[in-house]
Amino acid sequence: MNKSTNILAIESSCDETSAAVISNTHVLSNIIASQAIHQYYGGVIPELASRAHQQKIIPVADEALKKAGISMHELDAIAFTRGPGLMGSLLVGVSFAKAFALALGLPLIEVNHMQAHVLAHFIRTKSALTGHENPVPEFPFLCLTVSGGHTQIVLVKSHLEMEVIGQTLDDAAGEAFDKAAKIMGLPYPGGPLIDKFAKEGNARSYPFPFPQMPGLDFSFSGLKTSFLYFIRDAKAKDELFIEKNKADICASIQYTIVEILLRKMKRAAAETGINTIALAGGVSANSGLRNAFLAMQEKEGWNVFIPAFEYCTDNAAMIAIAGHYKFLKGDFTTQGVTPLARMNL
Repeated sequence: MNKSTNILAIESSCDETSAAVISNTHVLSNIIASQAIHQYYGGVIPELASRAHQQKIIPVADEALKKAGISMHELDAIAFTRGPGLMGSLLVGVSFAKAFALALGLPLIEVNHMQAHVLAHFIRTKSALTGHENPVPEFPFLCLTVSGGHTQIVLVKSHLEMEVIGQTLDDAAGEAFDKAAKIMGLPYPGGPLIDKFAKEGNARSYPFPFPQMPGLDFSFSGLKTSFLYFIRDAKAKDELFIEKNKADICASIQYTIVEILLRKMKRAAAETGINTIALAGGVSANSGLRNAFLAMQEKEGWNVFIPAFEYCTDNAAMIAIAGHYKFLKGDFTTQGVTPLARMNL
């Protein structure tokens, strides 16, 4: 392409209000406004999330354009998350994108949030050490997408052709982390705190059961129940059990969750014959999971790709890169588009 394609992207699927501007595959800005209010309730409250999005969407989009040095008249399209996610939160982002595009006469691009997590690998950034652009995975590759709401093994055939070959049949890995943290009395969001404390603990201190799921599918509900009973029984013997053994407990539950994910990925790689392996989604920021995947490069000969931390959790840059590839294909939507709480990959 001779001309750069500038896209403003909006992400509002849960409790992060985000806007980004991308020029071809290079991110010019990626603004994320978090919602601290949910910490008081130990989880995301949908009604409060949608209200916070309404307050933040315009300032965040304005800041994204200013930081990018792009005026709204230099934009070529508006991309937005259509789903999956919280309906109220999605509605704010979709409505804003539709109004913005209508006012400027710009095409609209709807994006699947889970597809965008995978495509975050194609955001081009330069290494501060070498000055070279980051490598991107070659097709086909396998991507483990793990977040608070989803756990999927995705066979990625091209930028816009993906197939889910394994997924959780109940709870997501991120939910298992947050639930374990809540059982321990850690504040929300608990997943990052488990990761923090796990670094000081012994991962083999407390063995937890591994679910016996056939094929490439996952299950985490049994592990959550087992962990609940373990903590209940231990506290019955010693009320200070958690405080005395916090690091070892966190290391043990983190090791179990990571090992469950890793075993399925090893099986998927063996069954498909694909050794290019990617990690995506909010839980891919977990250091235990990242280190385990990197270790598999030596053990299994995998070619591993992990996105930068800023592109792991919910952000508009990943929506923008997905929008870029859909723009090239001419895959646009209409003003009649509505958000979808559930949306297949």
